[in-house]
Amino acid sequence: MNTKNCFIGQSGGPTVAINASLAGVITQCQEEGFTHIYGMVNGIQGLLEDHFMDLGTTFNSEEKIDALKHSPAMYLGSCRYKLPTVSDDKDTYDLLFKKFNDLEITDFFYIGGNDSMDTVAKLAAYGETINSPIHFIGIPKTIDNDLMGTDHTPGFGSAAKYVASSMLEIAYDSSIYKLDAITIVEIMGRHAGWLTAAAALAEGKNGNVPYLVYLEEKPFSLDRFIDDVKEKLASTNAVLVAVSEGVHDTEGRFLCEQEGSRELDVFGHTKLSGTGKILEEAVRAKIGCK
Repeated sequence: MNTKNCFIGQSGGPTVAINASLAGVITQCQEEGFTHIYGMVNGIQGLLEDHFMDLGTTFNSEEKIDALKHSPAMYLGSCRYKLPTVSDDKDTYDLLFKKFNDLEITDFFYIGGNDSMDTVAKLAAYGETINSPIHFIGIPKTIDNDLMGTDHTPGFGSAAKYVASSMLEIAYDSSIYKLDAITIVEIMGRHAGWLTAAAALAEGKNGNVPYLVYLEEKPFSLDRFIDDVKEKLASTNAVLVAVSEGVHDTEGRFLCEQEGSRELDVFGHTKLSGTGKILEEAVRAKIGCK
C-alpha cells in the first residue's frame, strides 16, 4: 500500500496544549506525504457516526497551523465514549475497521489521557488479531499528570499554573477580613495529587499563605483535618485548604462515597463530587466558623 492516510482524534477534557499536539501531528503527516489527514469530530464516537473532516485541506498553510497551535479548547471536539471490549461488542470493531479499510487508513492517532489511551490499546489489540497493518498511536495529554512513561504530560503545566494563581487570588481575598474563615478548594485528582500539590506554588513572597494541602496519595482522616484547621486558626484567622477530590480513608474508600451512593461514570469510575462540601459541613459543625 503506497498511499498513506490517517485519522486523528481528540478526547477527554481540553487543555492549553491539546491543539498544539494536533498541529504537530498534522505538520508531521504533511511532511511525510500523507494523502489524506482525516480528523474525527468528537473523537471515536464521531467516527462511528461518520463525522470527520479532511484536516490536510483545512490546514494548508503555515499561518493556519500556527493559529491552531494557539487556539483554546479542542478544535476537533471531544467525547466521553468508552469503547466496549471485543467480547461484549465485536460489531463495533468490525464497523470501525471497515471504515479504516474503505478509506485506506494506515495510521491512527488519538490525543488524550488514560481513557483515551485505553481506546488506542483496544484498537491496537484487535488489529493484531486480524493482522491489520494499521499503526495505532496514543499521544499523551492530561492535566492530571498521571501517564506512565512521561516526565510531565502536556496540559499539566497550564493547569498547575491556573490552580496556583487561583489559590493566590483566594488567599488575597480571604485575608483582608478580621472574622475567622476557612476556605476549602476541591481540586481535580482521582488517583493523582499533582494538581492539588500545585496549590503550594501559591506561597507568597514571605511564605505567609496559610494553607493546608491534602493529596489523595495519603489516607485522609476527618478528625485529623479538624485538628489541623484548629491549629492553623490559632495563628491566623483565614485558613486556605486545598484538597484532592479523591481523598480516601485507610481502606481506600473515597470521602465523598461515605456520604452517599456509589454512582459510576461511563468508564466505571466512581463519580467524585462533594468532598469540599463534606469538609465545609464538618468545619461548621465542629469548629463553628465561616
